[in-house]
Amino acid sequence: MADTVWPGEQLVAAAQRGDVGALTALVSGSHPNVQRFARSLCATPEDAEDAAQEALIILYRKIGMLRASGALASWMFRIVRNECLRRARTLVRDVPAPDVAPEARAESAEAEALRRLDAGRVAAAVAALPADQRLVLVMRDVQGHSGRAVAEALGIGTAAMKSRLHRGRAAVRKTLLDTYAYEPDPGGDRDREDH
Repeated sequence: MADTVWPGEQLVAAAQRGDVGALTALVSGSHPNVQRFARSLCATPEDAEDAAQEALIILYRKIGMLRASGALASWMFRIVRNECLRRARTLVRDVPAPDVAPEARAESAEAEALRRLDAGRVAAAVAALPADQRLVLVMRDVQGHSGRAVAEALGIGTAAMKSRLHRGRAAVRKTLLDTYAYEPDPGGDRDREDH
């Protein structure tokens, strides 16, 4: 796939040194990949287009902040992801709350709090992964890309992608099991005595 090839490290290095031609070529060459990331992450095509444009602007303005010239794909993925999340949060804030009876609101608020707690634990476990494992796990399990597509997008072999994915999943599973294993039962012995 031609559109999964990122601009080379030499072009990135030249752009970081301030070469305007290299910077223009870098932004142009990154555009198809950035659009693909945005389409897979954003809720709507409009948000995806806006997020891709914002990411390319950030690339243009802040290429000097990229520490390793070979890390362009993961850097751009994070920028696009953050922009899509920002847009999703704005969308959720702008949606009016439905009219719900007070008792239903209490039940749904409790259920929502528990869902957020679980989601927070999963997110923290994923965030604690090394960057290479986290990126593969998010692209494969959250975004649903095929293993081959993930390997190609990251410029690694399928075996390396599978290894990182396996290690990432195992680490998340262990973190979640450890978290739940030490969590006290809020009902305690009372629940057992009642039944």
